[in-house]
Amino acid sequence: MTVTLRPMTRDDLRAVMRLEEELFAPDTWTRSMYLEELGLTDTRWYLVAVDADDVVGYAGLIAYPEEAHIATIGVTAARQGEGIGGTLLDALLAEADRRSPVVLLEVRATDEATQGLYRRRGFQPIGVRPRYYPLSGEDAVVMRRELLR
Repeated sequence: MTVTLRPMTRDDLRAVMRLEEELFAPDTWTRSMYLEELGLTDTRWYLVAVDADDVVGYAGLIAYPEEAHIATIGVTAARQGEGIGGTLLDALLAEADRRSPVVLLEVRATDEATQGLYRRRGFQPIGVRPRYYPLSGEDAVVMRRELLR
């Protein structure tokens, strides 16, 4: 893996939106949603994974003192399986552990590979949100990880 992680900026949004469409259509976030998120610097933390000048992945965290949420994580299909998603997740979890005792996330019920990645990082399924992804109608599995202090 030859990527570096750095904070996401507005200049990254063109690439991030291409990846959103590639990975999550029809349930993509919009550019305005990302702009809003990037402006909430007290509680949000977004990263991109970059290879040379190309954004190949991205991830985001929403963190409050009582709990944090993995907001999004994605890696271009051409680079999946290289450990980039795990590297992004580990960075989010390190930040979450500094801010909150609990981390929550939602993941597509049909995405067993990603659920496996989360389980390997200590997440456990705690429920299902029916039709969580509104345009596709897919269910989400809710997963939780507690910081062991």
